[in-house]
Amino acid sequence: MKESSSVARLVQRLREAVLAAEPGARLPSVREWMSREGVSPVTVRHAVATLVDEGLIEARPGDGTFVAVRPESAASAPDYAWQALALGPTRVSSDALEGLLALPVPGAINLAGGYPAEELQAVSLVAAAMGRAARRPGAWGRMPLSGIEPLRAWFAGQVGDGVTASDVLICPGSQAALAAAFAALAEPGAPVVIESPTYTGAIVAARAAGLRLVPVPTDADGVRPDLLAQAFARTGARLFYGQPTYANPTGATLAAARRSAVLEVLEAAGALMIEDDWCRDLGFEGAAPRPLVASDRNGHCVWIRSLTKSAAPGLRIAAIVAHGAAFTRLTASRIIGDFFVPGPIQGAALELVGAPAWSRHLRTLRGALVQRRDALVGAVRHHLGEASLTLIPSGGMHLWVRLPDGVDELALAQRIAAAKVLVSPGRRWFPAEATGSYLRMSYASAPPESFARAVGIVARALHDA
Repeated sequence: MKESSSVARLVQRLREAVLAAEPGARLPSVREWMSREGVSPVTVRHAVATLVDEGLIEARPGDGTFVAVRPESAASAPDYAWQALALGPTRVSSDALEGLLALPVPGAINLAGGYPAEELQAVSLVAAAMGRAARRPGAWGRMPLSGIEPLRAWFAGQVGDGVTASDVLICPGSQAALAAAFAALAEPGAPVVIESPTYTGAIVAARAAGLRLVPVPTDADGVRPDLLAQAFARTGARLFYGQPTYANPTGATLAAARRSAVLEVLEAAGALMIEDDWCRDLGFEGAAPRPLVASDRNGHCVWIRSLTKSAAPGLRIAAIVAHGAAFTRLTASRIIGDFFVPGPIQGAALELVGAPAWSRHLRTLRGALVQRRDALVGAVRHHLGEASLTLIPSGGMHLWVRLPDGVDELALAQRIAAAKVLVSPGRRWFPAEATGSYLRMSYASAPPESFARAVGIVARALHDA
């Protein structure tokens, strides 16, 4: 402890000497610093190494240490301003996604996470599967454009009758699948009907494809078929994006009575639906309902299914199921964006889902998630009141928390972040104007023993606001 404090003190002294000297100036020797500061040669060497790593000192073996040459002044810095004229107006901003994907600061309680905490991930299973897959002959060669057949067959089996391996397209994660789907299934400038609120990544991907977003409201039972039909009739749209199961951010699941009605609306409108089944594995109150694509006989549903949430963030594997010309266009869109998914990733996914330990992992994960959900629900109700939660999800990873009207949730989230609690402002999840003030809180990405303290900080910030 004494040695580390001596190093820190000497680092500060060295830094002051460097900033006061001219670039290229020789610094005092090790012996001089030892005599001046009363420290050991080991302490001096550690301090010098720290400033070398920072780029402030240049060490020349046999000659001494010198003040490093500093970067060019701002007056002679490169000028990139011309690019604004060349590029023109931006079509999309990734700020919302960057906020979701940013790594939390050390010590923060992360209720804004988009993945289960590391202790809930199948890291050891994925690592073992990757090791086996990477050693297989041909694993590092060129893969089939649509993906390896056994993995495609596994995804087809997740839907059931009417879907075969030839209807499946393997993608490097669901975000890549969404980007390919929006680019392939509608022309730039066309309207796309999209649930509101909905997944931020879908909003960004649709705008990046140049589409015009038409929000359709949802409630605790999912999208309303009557309003969906009105949106199609009013706009002439031929594409709908929805999450019928454990929707992000609300947690809503499309009610059984509405499922057939949504398919009827799609048929009447002659429209396609991107069915984002992002966390099918994360249902913890009974089995997840069958995807809409399982009841779709005429090719209206384009189903996207991911393994990433239930396995680990680095296992970027998802699949698209589609039929007819839609499948052809999706394949072309995927090839343009990224020729094929690397063989070891596909092989690891196949090894993983075929292992007996995979089922055990999913049972453990679901059990942990339901416990965490209940803990966060209890904390929210205690600190923010019963009215703050209108839906308790039966799967997924998030709670959609209603705030009092008029609260600026962006400013609130910033104040809470200063106290090292991270939440996601609700405004980011609306494709148009927000219908109220909300926060999305994840019960998957933080330890349950931290929930009471974190929500208490949210409550105090709300009171101060």
